[in-house]
Amino acid sequence: MDADQIRQLRPELTRFLKRFDECFRRSDTRAHLPVYVQGQLSNLPDKSVDPIAVEADVAPRTLQQFLSLLKWDHDRMRDRLQEIVASEHAGRHSVGIVDETTFVKKGDKTPGVQRQWCGTVGKKENCTTTVHLGYACGDFHCLVDGELYLPESWANDRERCREAGIPETMTYRPKWEIALELYDRTKSNGIEFEWLTFDEGYGSKPGYLRGLSGRNQRFVGEVPRSFTGWLQPPRIVTRPYHRHGRGRGRSVPRLASNSARARRVDDLLKAPALRDQPWQRWRVKDGTKGPMVWECKHVLIYPKDENGLPGPPLHLIVARNVLNPEEVKFFVSNAPPQTPLDTLLLVAFSRWRVERCFEDQKGEVGLDHYEGRRYVGLKRHLIISAVSYLFLARMREEWVGEKYTANCLPNTHGHGSPDPELVAGPADFASLDRAHGDEDPEDATEKCPGATEPHQENPETFKTNGHSTYSRATLPVAVNVAL
Repeated sequence: MDADQIRQLRPELTRFLKRFDECFRRSDTRAHLPVYVQGQLSNLPDKSVDPIAVEADVAPRTLQQFLSLLKWDHDRMRDRLQEIVASEHAGRHSVGIVDETTFVKKGDKTPGVQRQWCGTVGKKENCTTTVHLGYACGDFHCLVDGELYLPESWANDRERCREAGIPETMTYRPKWEIALELYDRTKSNGIEFEWLTFDEGYGSKPGYLRGLSGRNQRFVGEVPRSFTGWLQPPRIVTRPYHRHGRGRGRSVPRLASNSARARRVDDLLKAPALRDQPWQRWRVKDGTKGPMVWECKHVLIYPKDENGLPGPPLHLIVARNVLNPEEVKFFVSNAPPQTPLDTLLLVAFSRWRVERCFEDQKGEVGLDHYEGRRYVGLKRHLIISAVSYLFLARMREEWVGEKYTANCLPNTHGHGSPDPELVAGPADFASLDRAHGDEDPEDATEKCPGATEPHQENPETFKTNGHSTYSRATLPVAVNVAL
């Protein structure tokens, strides 16, 4: 980004934020929005309310009231953001990504805070968790919605909830139910997802998978190795059985006697259909250390439903990291049976896009810098952070120019990483083995300097924010020289 582009940021930002004017009834309340957004886009090391207010020569209490007390329609701001994405960033091969993130907090007053698993530090810690829905299409990605996860310890203590301004109607819900609410709300504002993807925390919930299928939403999601099903559907009995012709019959439908039991997906690797199937190696994307290659096997599975019966068939993809064979992932998809494997892999390995959003919003916008004690303040902070990031994403899309992949070759989908490519069939592994031997493959960054990929194996990246991502050049946000 050159000096002229930096100078353009202020008028561009002013025009962009005017699109949210309808969220405010009073002009003096509306005037606080650019102050907060400009603070998030500045190079302040701490982007909580007080430093932003001091930098803008505004009373900190005034900005605190803007987040937590003043009347303005934050739900309308969220809806407007989604309408902008739907009308100006829609396209083919759009992917929705469900994920959650955590914010380490001290004390016990931040809404939803408790000692729980914290992905940011990789262990149990005092933190708050929020569930998010991201959107990716072509080279564009952003967060379109987010909501606080309210633990049961909070939901059962209504006095504590009232002190934090949490509505009486807000109760404990598992994260997958929150994710479905975010999905429904986003769809109602016009955003269409050709695909949806998620990690095993959501893929392990049968209600979530049924909810997506019931909404006719195609997905490719990771599931835990404990996910169970059949490669061949067992026979179902629908006739009641009465012992000796008398008494209450057995419930129907039910599995026929002597039917094979449902098996875990990791155990299904021993079944002939998977055991005898050769691994196929796919380059799923390019990184700074060369191609990221996974070996895959692919079959149809009939998952075990809540009644212990086989459900509709799903694709089952088993993916094993070539460089670390102990790392095995399992994905399922409700896509039509004829869907090509490369399409399924493209979606399955798209979660880096939401991880990129989390990393950028935490590191650059201050997503995890909220220090208030009111639920409405936290909710507004999440929404405004998404607005700030949407502005950056739009500027990057406008100024980067022609879309290039990690190796500077445009791909068919326009993504910032190449389409999954079959690089070695079952009998042709030698050339790929040499590529990962003593002689490193040609570094993608030499061809396209903007390509970077902090990998989860990099302890510094993971220690900083708990998110491992793949990224291309990002728009610098420490540009307060213009703001």
